[in-house]
Amino acid sequence: MASPQISIIVAVYNAENTILKCLDSISQQTFEDFEVIMVDDGSLDHSGKKIDEYASRDSRFKAFHKSNGGVSSARQFGIDHASGEYTIHVDPDDWIDPDMLASLYAQAGKADMVICDFYINSYKGQEYVEQQPQNVEDNMAVIKDLFGHLHGSTCNKLIRLSCYSQFNVRFPEQISYCEDQYVVISLLLNPIRVIYLPKAFYHYVRGNEGSLSKSYSGKMLEQDKCALTLFTSLVAHTPMRDFVEAHKAYFMMEHAFWWGANYFSSKAFKKEFYSYYPLLKRVIMPKTERILLNLSCRGFYSVTRKVIGMLMAVKHHIYNLTKK
Repeated sequence: MASPQISIIVAVYNAENTILKCLDSISQQTFEDFEVIMVDDGSLDHSGKKIDEYASRDSRFKAFHKSNGGVSSARQFGIDHASGEYTIHVDPDDWIDPDMLASLYAQAGKADMVICDFYINSYKGQEYVEQQPQNVEDNMAVIKDLFGHLHGSTCNKLIRLSCYSQFNVRFPEQISYCEDQYVVISLLLNPIRVIYLPKAFYHYVRGNEGSLSKSYSGKMLEQDKCALTLFTSLVAHTPMRDFVEAHKAYFMMEHAFWWGANYFSSKAFKKEFYSYYPLLKRVIMPKTERILLNLSCRGFYSVTRKVIGMLMAVKHHIYNLTKK
C-alpha cells in the first residue's frame, strides 16, 4: 500500500468528551489521502476505547496505546509511526475545517513547512489570529517571530516528515509545554523552506484563562527552568542565543508572577528571580509589566499582586454593573 501524503498526529490524554468532535472534523476532510496516528498516552478515562472504535470504522485511523509519558512523548511516538510525506498535529480538544488539509497540501510544493492562520474559540466567541511571519525567507527572523506574534504550535504547520530524521529533530520529553515551539525552532535552525498561507482552518479551544488564582508549584518552576536551559542550549552556537535566553527568562518570570500568588512570598520571589531580571533589558514588553516585575524582583511581590488583584476585582465589578 502506498504511503499517504499527510500523517495527522493526535496525542490523546483524558479527552473522552472532545475526541469524537476532533476526529469527526478530520474524517470530513475534502482531502482524502491521509492517515491519522491516534496516540492514547495512558488515558484514565474512555479515550482509548473511543479511538479504538473510530479505528475499527475507518482504516485511515490507527489507534496506539502507550503508558503515560506526557505530551512530548506522545507527539514523538506519532512522528516515529508516521509514514506520510507531510505531518501535522491536531489536539484532541480542538477541531479543523473540512478544507484544511487540501489547502495546506496545495501550497506545499517544494516547501518543508507551511504556516497558516488559526482561530481561537473560547467563551468570548471566535477570534481570528493572523500568523504571517515578517520575513518568511529568513528562518532566523521566523524564530524571532515565534517569541512574538507567531504561535509555536505544530497544529497550524504542515511539516515535511523527512525533516525530523534528516536534521535529528525530536520532541523534548523533559518538558510538558512549549515542546512544539522547541521542535519548530529546531527545524528552522536548518536550511528548510517556509511558506505562509493567509487562511485559518484550525480551531484552538481555550478555556477561561483570566483567573489570577491558578495553581503553581515547585514542579512548574523546575519545568520553566528546564525550558530555559533547553532553549538556550538549542541556540547556543547561533546569533539567537541572547535573544532566546532573555525571552525564555521573561516567560518564566511572567508565568511565576501571574500564577504564583499562592506559592511565592515576596522574599522567595526575589531570591528566585532577582538574578534573571537583568536579562529583561533585551526584551520589549509593556512598561507597566516591566515595573511590576521590577518591583517583584526587588522584594515587593506580595504587595504588587494584592494591588493587581484589587484592580482586577474593581474592573470585574464595573463590568458586571454595565451588564445589568
